[in-house]
Amino acid sequence: MKFLKYIIILILTSTVSAIAATNVKTTLEQLLADEDTDNDKKITIDDPHIAGTQRGDKRFWMELSNGKKFEISGTYYLSNLLQELSLASEAGKETADITPERIFELPVDRITRSIGEYYWDGLTRRIDEKGLSKILADEKTTTLDGLHHLYIPHSDQPSYKYYSAIAASKPELKMKVDLLPEKITASYVLGLDGYHGLLSLAMKSNEPLPFVVPGGRFNEMYGWDSYFITLGLLEDNRIELARSMVDNFVYEIMHYGAILNANRTYYLTRSQPPFLTSMALAVYEHLPKDAASKAWLKTAMQAAIQEYYQVWMNPNRLTKIGLSRYFDSGKGPPPEVEPGHFNVVFAEYAKKRSMDVTAFEEAYKSGKLQVPELDEYFVHDRCMRESGHDTSYRLEDRCADLTTVDLNSLLYKIETDIATTLDKEFAGTIDLSESKREKSSDWLKRAEQRKALINRYLWNAQRGMFFDYDFVQGKQIEYVSATTLYPLWAKLASKEQAEQLIKNALPLLEMPGGLVSSSEESRGVITPEHPLRQWDFPHGWSPHQVLAWIGFMNYQHEDIAQRLVYRWLFTITENAAFYNGTVPEKFDVVTRSHQVFAEYGNVGTKFSYITREGFGWTNGSYQLGLKILSKEKRNKLNQLIAPEWVFQQSADSRSN
Repeated sequence: MKFLKYIIILILTSTVSAIAATNVKTTLEQLLADEDTDNDKKITIDDPHIAGTQRGDKRFWMELSNGKKFEISGTYYLSNLLQELSLASEAGKETADITPERIFELPVDRITRSIGEYYWDGLTRRIDEKGLSKILADEKTTTLDGLHHLYIPHSDQPSYKYYSAIAASKPELKMKVDLLPEKITASYVLGLDGYHGLLSLAMKSNEPLPFVVPGGRFNEMYGWDSYFITLGLLEDNRIELARSMVDNFVYEIMHYGAILNANRTYYLTRSQPPFLTSMALAVYEHLPKDAASKAWLKTAMQAAIQEYYQVWMNPNRLTKIGLSRYFDSGKGPPPEVEPGHFNVVFAEYAKKRSMDVTAFEEAYKSGKLQVPELDEYFVHDRCMRESGHDTSYRLEDRCADLTTVDLNSLLYKIETDIATTLDKEFAGTIDLSESKREKSSDWLKRAEQRKALINRYLWNAQRGMFFDYDFVQGKQIEYVSATTLYPLWAKLASKEQAEQLIKNALPLLEMPGGLVSSSEESRGVITPEHPLRQWDFPHGWSPHQVLAWIGFMNYQHEDIAQRLVYRWLFTITENAAFYNGTVPEKFDVVTRSHQVFAEYGNVGTKFSYITREGFGWTNGSYQLGLKILSKEKRNKLNQLIAPEWVFQQSADSRSN
């Protein structure tokens, strides 16, 4: 029966494949008036049917310029029509041919095409004369002088001259170009409060290199987001753009001393989960195997080695047990958070002093109130933000005391990547300087040492899972998180450990919509004093999905990988199909919903008519997931939208 309905649609659409144009403005207005009954400039399954009328009945008669009319039925198809009309309107067209191929495009095909054709371009930025106005503004901060500040490393004088010239010639940008001091300290960064701004990135031949941002309020190049974005770019053959992402990270290491949380000044004291070697090697696979590509890879590996020593093995992050922790040398509340984010935290201390929360916050931030317990809380909070898992009860108020499974798995992967690459590409050695030579054997030894320490401190044989270790209290934190699966991605788990993870962790983490960030039991009961956190149950995120897929395939469990890919892509596809193309940063994977309201809400859900961005790492996970997914399961995803009688010509126009 389904096959027959598909044939019917093909016949119907083929009869109007060369339909006359429709008036864009009129049709758009009529469509919104008829079907956007909640007035959010989208057509979704949440638009209510207005009783006693045809408004919101998900049936719309589209009138063509030649007088013919066609009915289009169903939320998904009507939202496609809205999107196509929006594209035509943006292009300045008065009339447009709205082809059936676009209206009735299968959902998987439409999402993956939109990512490749629109979303990457919508998320791409350049810090050049044309792109500055788009990227300088940051809704997360305001400046006291009303100017947009662009900060340049002390070691990059050519960029300082380049941007100073633009500032002088384009006063309408209200841009102030500032040169950073040679040595950046936590006190210096704290002193920038009220004057924070954008940080410059790499240039080539006096042209700023492009990069892809996550989207929405995240309008800069982020640390670990960029790895998952890069995987998606490579699937869409955006090789040069992916390569530029790596080049920008190399620039950050060389000029800022680390791959930053993102290229804003308030992130100068903080990195993010390290993926540079994985990112560079993924790009290298797509480059021609010539001397130029090899030289490029060498530069990336040298930068990764420098980052390893300067950031992850420095005294702030290397702990007494030999494993590393996340850290942030900054002081006080992080300035990038939205107003009111710490109200629950401040309320406890304000109540003790019989103070209003706002008054207490102002007094604490200004230094008029000394609260050592809060100082310590924000040390942990900043560490948690470096982990990328901001926020989660796994890490809150203790992150600086933890050597985590995720970070040490990533560092093991870096150590093995460097050892393998030096052997394969550089005859076993690479020089950082005339007096500093790196040997593959040394990196392999580091990896083996870290693996032994991970098994000693982080593996729990009784529960059959990896857990974070509190090196201050000398005990494991048995908080079940999706990060327990990272050792599979890094290939450091034994086959026996992999089987234990499948037996013990997967049943607690696998949900209808994919992997959940933590188990419900570990998260605890939600109360006003214990509010929902976005990196805990019931939320699922692209990084956890992607690393788990690859991890299970590393251990020949393609069946599990296929199942998890399908669940995640089903969630994305269903939400995009029934919510006007919505592709957000995260999901409630228990209910398979994008309607997530914890903390910051859900970036990627606020748009009118059509999304031109999606969300960076969700886009990447979709493209990579489709590569992994079997043809049979992909076809099953496309059947999410059941074929139906959706497009019929009106009786009075058939005789025309």
